[in-house]
Amino acid sequence: MKRNPRRENPRAADVNASGSSEGGAELGAGHLPVMVDEVMATLAPRPGSLHIDATLGGAGHAEKILDASSPDGRLLGLDADPAAIERSSRRLARFGARAVLRQANFGQVAEVAPEAGFGQVDGLFMDLGLSSYQLADVERGFGFRAGGRLDMRFDTSRGRPAADLLATMSADELTALFGKYGEEPFSGRIARNIVEARAKAPVATAEELAALVARSVPAPKRRRTHPATRVFQALRIAVNDELGALEAGLAASLDLLRPGGRLVVLSYHSLEDRIVKRFIAREQRGCVCPPEIPVCVCGRQPRMRSLGKSQTPSPGEIDANPRSRSARLRGAELVAA
Repeated sequence: MKRNPRRENPRAADVNASGSSEGGAELGAGHLPVMVDEVMATLAPRPGSLHIDATLGGAGHAEKILDASSPDGRLLGLDADPAAIERSSRRLARFGARAVLRQANFGQVAEVAPEAGFGQVDGLFMDLGLSSYQLADVERGFGFRAGGRLDMRFDTSRGRPAADLLATMSADELTALFGKYGEEPFSGRIARNIVEARAKAPVATAEELAALVARSVPAPKRRRTHPATRVFQALRIAVNDELGALEAGLAASLDLLRPGGRLVVLSYHSLEDRIVKRFIAREQRGCVCPPEIPVCVCGRQPRMRSLGKSQTPSPGEIDANPRSRSARLRGAELVAA
């Protein structure tokens, strides 16, 4: 679920300060999609094919898919962020009715796609990273330098902002959240410091939270990225129920793809990638009988075929767009029943 422009070729220091290593950079007036060549090779769009980009973001991948599926291929683009839909509609205007855009979370693709005329498609793509537009929007709270309210919602008309979670959750609850969704080794210390700080004044902006986390992590234990990266990740995942949406989107692919149709997913941290990897492995295996049963009695057949090992960005792409460095691409193909 990708979510205002940055200057050309952002350096790693800028990326760390922005709050995430995820997603595309901005080059000039356009969006630089991550691993675009690898995505296109794995998705393999052809003239006349139907595709879903379930995390539209800057529409960089969507534009490439529509070009490759010319002259009559169509694409359904989804994004929970209304600003992303507005930007993408301008970028994809030249494709006319071939580009169909809907504001929706990618976890809703099973309901939205058939209603939009995409009940059976040749490809379903998900890029789970943040876009540079979202990181640069100071009113959203995704980036460490954001001076506005700590919100982090992709769709600001739904759910609770991150500042509300920080204001109401106990130290134990925050510890569990940072540990589960951020895999943060200092989650307990950070949670206790947040509770102590909010007793004096609310932790209401991204800058305040980033500074508080930085003070909580011992200098010798700091990584190459900003100390608050994992905490911001955890809050964003919780606020938007990103892992639940991912599981729903993956499950929907089994019904939306036609035989031979391809699922392609770009993830940016281990929690997402683990879900995708396990989903493909499970659907490729078929039988789900307990190991102690010597002969299959469930009758479940394999529904997907893995398209090979995961792929990562080239060194050249990482140099040009440091935010791509944690990306991992996986693909699978639906097999005939």
